[in-house]
Amino acid sequence: MTVSAEWSELPPELNMKTTRNPKELQAVLEQARRKGQSVGFVPTMGALHEGHLSLVRASNRENDITLVSIFVNPTQFGANEDYAKYPRVLAEDMKKLRTVKVDHLFCPSAVAMYPEGYATFVEVRPRLSNILCGKFRPGHFRGVATVVAKLLNIVGVCRLYLGAKDFQQATVIRQLVHDLNMQVQVRVMPTVREKDGLAMSSRNRYLSPDERRRAIAISRVLFALKRDLLQKKGSLVSLKARALGELRKNVDRIQYLEIVDPGTLESVKKRQKNMASLTACFVGKTRLIDNVIIRA
Repeated sequence: MTVSAEWSELPPELNMKTTRNPKELQAVLEQARRKGQSVGFVPTMGALHEGHLSLVRASNRENDITLVSIFVNPTQFGANEDYAKYPRVLAEDMKKLRTVKVDHLFCPSAVAMYPEGYATFVEVRPRLSNILCGKFRPGHFRGVATVVAKLLNIVGVCRLYLGAKDFQQATVIRQLVHDLNMQVQVRVMPTVREKDGLAMSSRNRYLSPDERRRAIAISRVLFALKRDLLQKKGSLVSLKARALGELRKNVDRIQYLEIVDPGTLESVKKRQKNMASLTACFVGKTRLIDNVIIRA
């Protein structure tokens, strides 16, 4: 197959091809599958960190080809959210990708993904989309489901690699893949943390030194809650109240802290074998999320 002008070779040490054209990417990946090659896909919005790179390494272990996408999706941002200022650092991201093996990088424009006259969106039932983050970000998971459905239709049969930090998002995407009968295997990989426990996030770069110090409390409180739940040091209500009290000492605003069933995201009323504690907090003006899985 002749590579069109949509593709550009990066330096030899990176050995990665880039495209902005969805149809071009479809053709190249379909040719690879006809050769019997498996495809791993890591979707991102850029501003890459070690969490993203760990997903790439997981894909490299399990697939012949690894594809990374970088696309800041406008449909998942609300009117008063940070779409305009969301970090767009493609050159920096490419430098980081030099440290891992990536075969293809897909960087579509908003026009390529949502051309004039675009009218199709994927709705997610309220039981998954209007709770937790969705309660505070109306329409967010509609945008997530829509862009992921589009990306997976472009990529085709693949293994999809997601980070567990975005726990509700991963749950929505897993349901999407199941409901739409996509030939996609969803792989949710563990949250990658800084040495002090803070979950890695593209938004961490917004934090001032003081905010960065205070943000450590988020993971500290979640892991303490996990320990107390496993050691049965009180009722769910009392332990959740204690955790909220500790969070309030360090963060500026708490949107939620919930103990849920990790499969359904429904709030847990009493202890069960598998649980998850999830929170969304503001430190300064930066919204951070985190979660910890609890297995008795």
